[in-house]
Amino acid sequence: MSAPTTVLITGGAGFIGSHACVDLLDHGYEVIVVDDYSNSTPQVFARVERIAGRFVGDVYELDIRDRQALSAVFDRHAVDAVMHFASLKSVSASTSTPIEYYDTNVGGMTALLRTMHEHGVHQLVYSSSCSVYGEAGTGPLDESTPARPTNPYAASKWVCEQILADVCRRRPEYTVLCLRYFNPVGAHPSGLLGEDPHGTPGNLMPYLAQVAIGRRERLSVYGGDYPTHDGTAIRDYIHVMDTVEAHRVALDHFGDAPGMHVYNLGLGHGNSVLDVVAAFTRACGRPIPYEIVPRRPGDVAALVADSSAVRRAWGWGPVRDLADMCRDAWHFQRLNPRGYADSARRPAAQQ
Repeated sequence: MSAPTTVLITGGAGFIGSHACVDLLDHGYEVIVVDDYSNSTPQVFARVERIAGRFVGDVYELDIRDRQALSAVFDRHAVDAVMHFASLKSVSASTSTPIEYYDTNVGGMTALLRTMHEHGVHQLVYSSSCSVYGEAGTGPLDESTPARPTNPYAASKWVCEQILADVCRRRPEYTVLCLRYFNPVGAHPSGLLGEDPHGTPGNLMPYLAQVAIGRRERLSVYGGDYPTHDGTAIRDYIHVMDTVEAHRVALDHFGDAPGMHVYNLGLGHGNSVLDVVAAFTRACGRPIPYEIVPRRPGDVAALVADSSAVRRAWGWGPVRDLADMCRDAWHFQRLNPRGYADSARRPAAQQ
């Protein structure tokens, strides 16, 4: 099996997808993107190209559930492999709109798989989530830990994994590398790319950054009564640049063995919400107002990775720590107080 050279990225305008575009372009890959911009903006691509010094091959605005539109993209390009990031991802939103989450995340997966198969493309890197482990314990959790999803978002990711595993069992031409990453945060060190969700952020780090820059009054900390050292939930945070590097390294390992292979991505130790607040306070040099509020439905006390399997298989591991994550997230927010709405100012890249 030859190594892929042209990669289709679904959700390539999003937080992780846009950083993946930069990393792949930096390493000589040709990149094709599809995105519906439901939680992203096409403005990122000018920034991607400025950082990489190369153009993204082609960008298509479409919903991956639209098989006719997706098939037309595969008709136009000789795609070698797919990185699948496109999905809805809010735990809290999924509890109130479960049908939308299953329709988008699971329906998008089956539409993508069918289109790939019709065009002879059988190499996929799948963006999964540590949320599939649910109430599995305090960890560290390895890939053999039984899945116990506690919300529709996590369940949709677990259903997709089961679909992929079944396809690989029945169709030996498929190779799927499923990456269960824990909590990707941070930003590109240039300050040109970062996390800029539409509306109120559902994740901790972008909310912290918006409080620090003055866009929001205070951080709501969901739950202060968990069985943790300070009562707030613990997560294993991983820098987005480490996350996308792992996806790029995965492309070199399609030839290792056919079938589906699952790997955790994380640092292997957790930080509570208040630990992250303290680290971000040090990074930005200003206090972060917060208040403890009731827990959110579907959240769990702790999720921490055992990522030894990917180290053994690929010799790869993350190298950036929480201080790096907070520094880079703050750098992006400081240069872009209104996020990508500041694109008209065209900030200069800083290395």
